[in-house]
Amino acid sequence: MQLYLMKKKNHSNTKNDKNINELLKILICPKTGSSLKYNKETQELISLKAKLAYPIRNNIPILVEKEARKLNKS
Repeated sequence: MQLYLMKKKNHSNTKNDKNINELLKILICPKTGSSLKYNKETQELISLKAKLAYPIRNNIPILVEKEARKLNKS
């Protein structure tokens, strides 16, 4: 039973990664119009040009500037 759950979880991650990759082809930063990068660890879409990290909540990207986290200036 445990093995089945582990396999299912891995399949789900692969499916989510595929969905994110498809979204990244069409989504842009609402502030700059630039492309976004996905940070799997923080579950955020990153705009390097705007220096913002947009959250993903319940598998939905929240592309609202006031909801985004500002990135460090480094």
